[in-house]
Amino acid sequence: MNVGTGPQPGTSALRELRGHILLVGAGKMGSALLQGWLALGISPEKLAVIEPQPSPEITALTGQGLHLNLPQPPDREIAALMLAVKPQVAPDVVLSLQSFVGSDTVVVSIMAGRTLRFLESGLRNAAIVRAMPNTPAAIGRGITVAVPNARVTPEQRELVHGILSAVGSVEWIADEGLMDAVTALSGSGPAYVFLLAEAMAQAGHAAGLPPGLAQSLARATVAGSGELLHRSALDPATLRQNVTSPGGTTAAALEVLMAANGLQELMTNAIAAAAKRSRELAG
Repeated sequence: MNVGTGPQPGTSALRELRGHILLVGAGKMGSALLQGWLALGISPEKLAVIEPQPSPEITALTGQGLHLNLPQPPDREIAALMLAVKPQVAPDVVLSLQSFVGSDTVVVSIMAGRTLRFLESGLRNAAIVRAMPNTPAAIGRGITVAVPNARVTPEQRELVHGILSAVGSVEWIADEGLMDAVTALSGSGPAYVFLLAEAMAQAGHAAGLPPGLAQSLARATVAGSGELLHRSALDPATLRQNVTSPGGTTAAALEVLMAANGLQELMTNAIAAAAKRSRELAG
């Protein structure tokens, strides 16, 4: 279920939140999460942010009670600590956060490639969830895959589900080994869709369309098709077949895209390459 379509699992845990949510890193994804929490009705007074270069919007929230760049934990315990910094700075950042992690704190990391084992080495005895969202979170239409360590309680899992549901759907897995493929498919996936729109526009221009019109047609077609896929109960293959008349123009194009060494093999190789790189980044 996506944001805006009704109550999300875990939102009751957010409304009954007794401690604070601490966001460490307020870049694009961190800011999207923050906006999602505020949209769910969480008071800024229950939110804390650590960000060396806060946006004017985040700074303005301090007037409503948001805690910004506190040198130590707020009076109320941190219920959830969201790690949204670049994985390259993770070793130093994780060590600096030990004082913010209490006995009941659940740590949620959305850092690509940083494993539960890595996080546990810096935050000993902590309940930790490793998660991978994607950029449609910026409009509340992302999808996040999450995997907990053994210390995460059912109540903490419900809280984390609510925190992540603020920006879209959430799926849970038990095998952390799947996270490299998750990163390759959904984490990096928006770039593949944007490349498709880019390639379609260039192909339309090559076929004789003015560049502006080709851009508009490609953009609207990809966006509209994505929304149709989102709303429809039909699987992608059936939706594709419904557009394809035997011997028609769509069939002629699909014959090229689905030929040997076509789109399916290209996509399989691309996702395999992304998953391999994810494993390399994890060390």
